[in-house]
This record gives sequence, structure tokens and C-alpha cells, in this order.
Amino acid sequence: MKSTGKVTGIVSNLVTVLTDGPVSQNEICYINCGGTRLMAEVIKVNGKNAAVQVFESTRGLKNGDTVEFEDKMLEATLGPGLLSSSYDGLQNNLTTMTGVFLKRGEYTEALDHRKLWDFTPIAKPGDKVIAADWLGEVKEGWLPHKIMVPFAFKGEFTVKSIVPAGQYNIDTVIAVLTDADGEDANVTMTQKWPVKIPIKGYREKPRPSRIMETGVRVIDTLNPIAEGGTGFIPGPFGCGKTVLQHAIAKQGDAEVIVMAACGERANEVVEIFTEFPELIDPHTGRHLMERTTIICNTSNMPVAAREASVYTAMTICEYYRAMGMKVLLLADSTSRWAQALREMSNRMEELPGADAFPVDLSAIISSFYARAGMVVLNNGKTGSVTFIGTVSPAGGNLKEPVTESTKKAARCFYALEQNRADKKRYPAVNPIDSYSKYLEYPEIEEYLSEKVAPGWVQMVEKTKNIIRKGREAQEQINILGDDGVPMTYHEQFWKSELVDFIILQQDAFDPVDSVTPMDRQEYMLKLVLDICDRSFEFEDFEQCRKFFNEMINLLKQMNYSEFKSENFNKYQEQLNNLINNGK
Repeated sequence: MKSTGKVTGIVSNLVTVLTDGPVSQNEICYINCGGTRLMAEVIKVNGKNAAVQVFESTRGLKNGDTVEFEDKMLEATLGPGLLSSSYDGLQNNLTTMTGVFLKRGEYTEALDHRKLWDFTPIAKPGDKVIAADWLGEVKEGWLPHKIMVPFAFKGEFTVKSIVPAGQYNIDTVIAVLTDADGEDANVTMTQKWPVKIPIKGYREKPRPSRIMETGVRVIDTLNPIAEGGTGFIPGPFGCGKTVLQHAIAKQGDAEVIVMAACGERANEVVEIFTEFPELIDPHTGRHLMERTTIICNTSNMPVAAREASVYTAMTICEYYRAMGMKVLLLADSTSRWAQALREMSNRMEELPGADAFPVDLSAIISSFYARAGMVVLNNGKTGSVTFIGTVSPAGGNLKEPVTESTKKAARCFYALEQNRADKKRYPAVNPIDSYSKYLEYPEIEEYLSEKVAPGWVQMVEKTKNIIRKGREAQEQINILGDDGVPMTYHEQFWKSELVDFIILQQDAFDPVDSVTPMDRQEYMLKLVLDICDRSFEFEDFEQCRKFFNEMINLLKQMNYSEFKSENFNKYQEQLNNLINNGK
């Protein structure tokens, strides 16, 4: 029987409940507040007292209000119709709600129960199946959406019957399975799964062995992320974290995109809702939204819902991964998720860690990042979840607890720099501080050598050394002056500037430069390294003038706005004057 209880204490969204029976960690309950049922989650059990966090405003709640426990955790509804949809952290469908805001206590259906889907069976009567095996498929847009044996089923089943090809809604029983005891189980197109428990619908989880192309040179060339890998983008406000994520979402080599706006400002969420439906997918020419799901929680929503949003998003990703798809999850911003954890921890008067964050913050972040990865399914096919989160450290301090904890879990680190953003050098990724540990994997090095160019990793390291030496030379020039350092310092600095302008900087709004395939990145990097390998000792001024004009034409060819039209002519004239004056 389900347990009940009564409210005995209220601290904002944290409510203490005296229970009359057993309750479990993360169990869902409903609090009756003046005729309105408020959803909440158990976060701590101490004897007969349960601390629950409410996903709604607790205004009007009072001691003595009754509580009904559901004997289940917070679950995501999985099935056809998830793509092209927008949800909040509790998977309320934001496109079907009444009014601009969800009313308190209003919970909408995640999927459309009336829509008919063209079902095609894959399994046949007599087949032996286990959890996550494919029974059939429907077309969700142009993607094949697999209907699977529910993840909660344990043991081996026999397909007793399966419906023929035709149109059915998500509530239709499409298959009947028989277990080892001879009991039948009905399977529809939907299933539910607890969001805080990873989906285990696969055979093994190997190490990543290939990269995920994003079309962003500073990532793909210098610090690539693996397919099924993890990375994060920390940086101060206004440095371009959201724009960089949107560029990766649009151009990334993934079949399904899940955007999780976790505690974002309302204006940025509105931007997602207005811009994403208009974006054209460069891979298919169709609308990007057709293969995208948005999970949205703004910063003015309760902290409990903010925490739930990232788990709901990851569960949806794991669901599509079990279909053998490449899924990309982008979370913005995990700092606000950590702040929600801190707020609930402080309300429960737990022992605080660094900056008052929970002591187990690092473990929570690590266990969440561990849910990403490439997997081998039961049928031998592969699927992957690639996860890239953003971190918004206060004041751009990359030594604060959330950034440090995320560094331990993520394999790629893309540090955004205020100085580069101020100079309008976008993406403002610091090439020195950033790194990708996947370049150390033998599997990735072999993949890059075969798919991009032999010795590609060595070329990347050579490029990083040029940038590093250029940065050191710049510091010496700034301290000692132009005439106070040897000519080799100037040479190193301008080589690094060439790499910066051609490789690192990229115009996200330019139709040509916004996305760069790997073959073009290979051509550009080899061209730049070839120039950097040349001698800068010239026999006469005419040879020097010829070289600099060649450099300017190269920059102009690479389609950078700074070297277009009148700016290009001014720059060329200045260099000619310097050379004529013997400088």
C-alpha cells in the first residue's frame, strides 16, 4: 500500500513530512494545498520524517496538509513524438499548456495520444527478446524511431504476437510478450523510466574510438571531442558560451540534439524558442528543430525543477542511444544546476563544502557525466551520447568548485577567455588553457591518422607549440618593447597571430566560414604550418614585400571580415610603408 503523511515544516521549497509508512529516497509524492496537488520528491529520510523538495511554489501551504506518496521515482515518458517538442524539467509539454505560464499544479501530457504513427514490425512471433531489443519502428520525421522491449523488463521473453504494419496511436498494444513463467505482458509504443537511474539497454560500453565533428576549427583541429565523449565550456558572462553551443548543435555530427536550458535567463530561453525553429540543418536541408528536443527551466522557476531538467534530458538521450543513434546533449548551464543543489543542501542544514556547495558535489557531477558514452547494443549496433555542458563561474574564476569538479569528470576543457572576447576574437576559446584528453587515446590517434591525415596529432601539437611560443614572445615584447627583444621574438609572435586569424577565429554567422569540414581543416592547417616553417630572413625589401602581400592575400582568401574591402587596403598600405621605410 502507498504511504501517506502530513506536513510538519516548511522552508521555501523544502517541506518536512511526518509519514505513516515506509518511503524511499527520490520517491515522488503529491501535497494537497487547498485543492491543488503539488508534486514533490523525497530527498532525505530520517525515521518517520521525510524531507521533500517541491517542484512548485509552496505559497499557501500550511502544517497539517496531507501528502500522498506514489511509490515510484520521477519518471520520463519515452516514445514517438519527443522530437520537435519543448518540455520543462518535469516533462510538461510547453506547446500544449494553457496560457503563457503553467499554472501551479498543472501537469500536461508529454506525448500526443491521438496522433497515428506508421508502424513497421521488426520482430516476429517466436523471437526471443530481452529489455531494449527492437520490436518495430515508426518514422519520427525522417528518423527511424525504434519501439523497444521496455527497459524495466527483466529476463528473456518470447514474442507471442505483434501487430501487422499499419497506423496506430502510442497507446495501442503492438506486441504481447511471454516470460519464462508463461505470463503475458503487453507492450505499447511508450514506456516510462526513472530519470535518475541510467538506462542499461546495451551489451558493453567501450572507450570512444572516433571523433565527433562539430565544424568548429578550434575544437575539431586543436582539441577534438570524441563521439560519446564529454566536454564542458567554462567562461565569464558574455564570452559566447551559448552561441558556441548553438553552433555545435547546428553543425555537429549527430542525429538527435537535446538542448537543456537549466536555470537560464528568460531572454536566452526565448531566443532558443524563436531561433531554433528557423534554423536550417546543414546536413539535411530540413529544419533543425525536426531532430531536436528542448528541455527548459528558467532561473525564476523552483530549484527542484531546475535540478530535474538535466536528468530528464539525459534520460531522453539514453533512450535514443538505445535505438543506435548518435545523440548530442548540450546543457546550459550546469552552474545553475549546482547552485540548485547548494540551495537545497543549505536548507537541509547539511555540512557545507567549498563555497557552501554540497560536500558530494564532485561525485554528483561525475556520476552524471558518466552516463554519456558510446555503447554496443544487444544486436551489435552502436549508439552514443556526447555531452557538452557550460559552466558560468562567478567573475570568470576557473578555480571555483563547479569548474574544478567538472574538470575531474569531463575529458575536454574549452576555456573561454574574457580578453579574447573583448578583442572580438570568436570563438573566445583560450588555445593554451584548453585541452582534449582524447588526443592521448591510441584509438583516436589511429582514427585521425586514417580519416584526416597521417601524423595529424603531431601536427596539432606543433600548432599548439607555435601558439604557446607566440604568447610567450608577446609577453616579452609588451615588457621590453619592440626594440628590446630579438627579431626571432617578433617572428614567433606573428606566426602565432597567423594561426590565430586563420585557424582559431571563425565567423559563426558567415555562410562559408560558419562550418568547416575536416578535409578543409586539414588543408588550412597544412597551409599555415607550411608558411610557419619558412625562413623569415629576406635578401632585400622587395622579397619581404612579396612575402607580406602573400600573407595578406591568404588572410583575404580565408574570408575574414577584418581583411575585407577598405580594411584590407589599409592594412596592405601600412605594411608597404613599413617595408619601404626599412622597418
